[in-house]
Amino acid sequence: MKKLLLPALMAATVFASCSKDDDNTTPNVEFETAKTGAITDFVSKVALPGYAELQTKATALNNAVVALNASTTDANLTTAKNAWKDLRTTWERTEGFLFGPVEDGEYDPDTDTWPVNFNDMDALLATAQPLGTVADIEALNDRSLKGYHPIEYMLWGQTGIKTAAEFTTRQKEYLTGLSLHLKSQADALYNDWAPSGLNYADKFLKAGTGSTVFEKKQDAFLAIYEGLSGICGEVGDGKMKEPYDAALTNPTEGAQLVESPFSGNSAIDFKNNIIGAYNSYQGKFNDDGTGLQDLVKARNSALNSEIEQKFDAAINSFSNITVPYEQAIVSQRSQCLATMTAINDLANTLDTKLKPFIIAQVTD
Repeated sequence: MKKLLLPALMAATVFASCSKDDDNTTPNVEFETAKTGAITDFVSKVALPGYAELQTKATALNNAVVALNASTTDANLTTAKNAWKDLRTTWERTEGFLFGPVEDGEYDPDTDTWPVNFNDMDALLATAQPLGTVADIEALNDRSLKGYHPIEYMLWGQTGIKTAAEFTTRQKEYLTGLSLHLKSQADALYNDWAPSGLNYADKFLKAGTGSTVFEKKQDAFLAIYEGLSGICGEVGDGKMKEPYDAALTNPTEGAQLVESPFSGNSAIDFKNNIIGAYNSYQGKFNDDGTGLQDLVKARNSALNSEIEQKFDAAINSFSNITVPYEQAIVSQRSQCLATMTAINDLANTLDTKLKPFIIAQVTD
């Protein structure tokens, strides 16, 4: 993800984005209440619940891997696959706010680097290098050999139809180390935010009132905006477009660039990224809270309606992609393009209207 961009935009950009109902910067109770509530609820309704859920589901995946290794049956393999998908949903939604410890500690590249080359994993398995512990996985220099996607490859195999009988002892060792490492990363990320841990939450809560990270409240809201904009760019211009472009001349190459090709889960991943961004804008992860949305509503209801409509359009467009993305980039190119267009349209509104709104309206 790109670094936070906190300097103010040129005044001309700000003025160009203002409408009749967002030119009032005079403090009012509704706006000030929303501003305070959005900062508080980002911690209590978005970040902490999101990372707590990630921690719980990473533990569930590790438990499923332990059970699979103890009794390597197709039923236990299915349970492990479902646990991976369940964890993946939560992770992809937390990517809607990739700032703070997740960026500073490089948790994203350490667990979610893609694309993954199965030949590299097979070559690693052919060595005698220990792979069964957290330390073993951390010792790997190639980040693509850690995290979600090597686990995906171990569970589904190259063709996506791996059976329990195909597992080797070496694969089980690697799967054990991978799942333990992923759980340790989820535990550490939650601890970074938790008041009982390193308490990054306090830095966010004190935005504008002594925070060492967010000198102004405006900085906190711009960080939320950067998360929304950044994941839209990553999905629309990276995860979707790169394999889409490659598939035009070489479908095999395109498929190799897809994020989650072994499970066929890529389009679901992409959709959950945008859902996560929408949740962050609304100030919730599971339970409703006060969010950036409420500030926009208080000063520019038309802009909020536009942002909501574009989030809905982008999310709903995924229903038209009815096959795994590595197939869709060949057989459903118009549907893929429509989704990318909807995401880029959303991103444009966030960049040209939401960011200037924050700069103009949140001045403390």
